[in-house]
Amino acid sequence: MDASSEFQDSLPVSSDALLAQLDAWGLGYVLHEHVPLRTVEDAKAVEAAMVVPGEAAFRVKNLYLRDKKKRNYLVTLEQDREIDLKALGKQLGVGGLSFGSADRLMQNLGVRPGAVTPLAMINGAEAGVRFFIDAAAKDADKIYMHPLVNDRTVAMDVSDLWVFFAKIGVTPEMLSMT
Repeated sequence: MDASSEFQDSLPVSSDALLAQLDAWGLGYVLHEHVPLRTVEDAKAVEAAMVVPGEAAFRVKNLYLRDKKKRNYLVTLEQDREIDLKALGKQLGVGGLSFGSADRLMQNLGVRPGAVTPLAMINGAEAGVRFFIDAAAKDADKIYMHPLVNDRTVAMDVSDLWVFFAKIGVTPEMLSMT
């Protein structure tokens, strides 16, 4: 199975169910459907059709990580940030960061590789995943992210994303990236 909406019913929370929950909470978003995106380069190929000119857009890349003590982290960064896992581990105050397996990703965030997203914290909160986000997100108008599948992207006001986190009991930890 891939990370597209074709297989969303095999997820703990489907993309459709997530979108229905966002609607029920009164959180605004614009849904874009597109080819499955697996990399930042794939996303860059379609984002021009999504981003409103002049908008302060925060386009993301997401890392599902584990430390040597087997604790889980979701780190959301601006898509063009260079990543040094050792330096990131120092900043998070943890050692031995590595990428989590596809099985652990499904177990802890309820998504498949290629569909990792801040919205996966709807599952990650109960699994004890710590969530970190690039502090640059605070300065954006909109954040662009997958709604648990990789052939859809939602554009959401950053303020609505903070409301989403409050609704699911997650306090994002801000990362100052240089």
